[in-house]
Amino acid sequence: MIIDTADLDPTSSYKLLIGSVLPRAIAWVSTASSTVVGRYPPILSITLQPRSDGVTLKDSFVNIRDTNEFVVNIATIGQADAVHRSAFEFGSDVDEFEALGLEKADSETISAPRIAGAPISFECVVDRIIPMPPLPDHVVWGRVKRIHVRDDLYLSRGRIDVGALGVFGRLAAEYTLVDNIFTTPLPDELVEAASSQRASRLDGRASDYSPIDTAEWSPSGSTTAVAK
Repeated sequence: MIIDTADLDPTSSYKLLIGSVLPRAIAWVSTASSTVVGRYPPILSITLQPRSDGVTLKDSFVNIRDTNEFVVNIATIGQADAVHRSAFEFGSDVDEFEALGLEKADSETISAPRIAGAPISFECVVDRIIPMPPLPDHVVWGRVKRIHVRDDLYLSRGRIDVGALGVFGRLAAEYTLVDNIFTTPLPDELVEAASSQRASRLDGRASDYSPIDTAEWSPSGSTTAVAK
């Protein structure tokens, strides 16, 4: 199959990208609304799409634009359900921490709160915001001012114990648990076996299940129905 991108509408392009660039990093971005409801610092970038109507800017982007700060919180498998439920399009007057039962923790250099249960959080100030027309998408670049790491994950020589994180990533409109680690080269027989093995499902659904193109999904990543 050869696909000419000139023939694709934005939703079709997005479905192909999210099903091909795998796994994608997943994290929570916490902000504070402006109405209150190092020498070479590391840089993080995030992409923010509009709400499911394709026009209205998400509160996260509006807050970042108006306050010039945000926190990137790494999520673990124990928080997967809350991450998924956070895709619901809450009203702008709703405190999503409260709605999702998440505990706030103060940041050290910015007013935006951290998620207390996150194993790693990055306090960021906006470096630049790049619009991505013709859609109202934006790429936000942030300069990291503080990194919060759970004590048991911080190893000697400044390393992170990645095997103890229990992180998960995005696979198209679903998720994958990072539960194995390797370096290369691997034994040929292991590579051959892994190459022909279909990924197993942890949720008991049919092997060909996908929420894409159902009421559970929108190209924005948001949903207007409360996730079950």
